[in-house]
Amino acid sequence: MVADCCRILRVPRSTFYRWLAIGKGPKSLRIPNGDRRISRKEWVKWLAEQELD
Repeated sequence: MVADCCRILRVPRSTFYRWLAIGKGPKSLRIPNGDRRISRKEWVKWLAEQELD
């Protein structure tokens, strides 16, 4: 969930959504109510990629 990701990374929700919008965030799914969901697999993969940068 986006709120958990923001808490872990200590970034505002707006920053995280901006990363998603410009393609710099983890892959996510938009569910019918408009929320976003991020799978644990994608989250771990994305975090590992950030460590390389």
